[in-house]
Amino acid sequence: MLRATREQIVEAADQLFYQQGYEHTSFKHIADAVQISRGNFYYHFKTKDEILAAVIEHRLEKTRKMLAQWQAQGRDPVECIRCFIRILIMNQSKILQHGCPVGTLTSELAKLGHAAQRDANGLFTLFREWLAGQFRRLGAGAAADELAMHLLARSQGVATLANAFNDKGFIEQEVKQMEGWLDSNAKRLAEQNNKQQEGRKYE
Repeated sequence: MLRATREQIVEAADQLFYQQGYEHTSFKHIADAVQISRGNFYYHFKTKDEILAAVIEHRLEKTRKMLAQWQAQGRDPVECIRCFIRILIMNQSKILQHGCPVGTLTSELAKLGHAAQRDANGLFTLFREWLAGQFRRLGAGAAADELAMHLLARSQGVATLANAFNDKGFIEQEVKQMEGWLDSNAKRLAEQNNKQQEGRKYE
């Protein structure tokens, strides 16, 4: 029961931090959302920073599970990366209203000079390292991290502009272009690797 209540608090705080921002979310907002007494609330969390730390860990754990699930389903690296690109479609209604869940929190914490900014940046690091791993599986070698950062940056840019202009069509257009970019790079890397393998045969 106590664990369930704590999880409800974290999930409610997660949504409120996303929808109205960390700074503008109070203990009362979260307690009202969960419908528990202030005393019960303080039993689990003494400060808002404690809740923030729990929310960041909650997001990290959800993201780790999502990335692991994509690979557990036996997808090849191109399909794994395509899953990442299509997050924009899956979350487009939320993005149009509130922007990217990861980007909005890290930006706000940076403005506040909050010590938890580095922890929140861990979500970007998680995506960066995972994407780089997929590009390495495609044979990108030393360029894997550069490709990962390019895709991560473009995804964030799309979310920011789609939110600014409230443009669903823009998200769909950009997702198609990113998928085209992915297919083009996958083809280029496959041809490059085939040439290298052919060259080794004659060494």
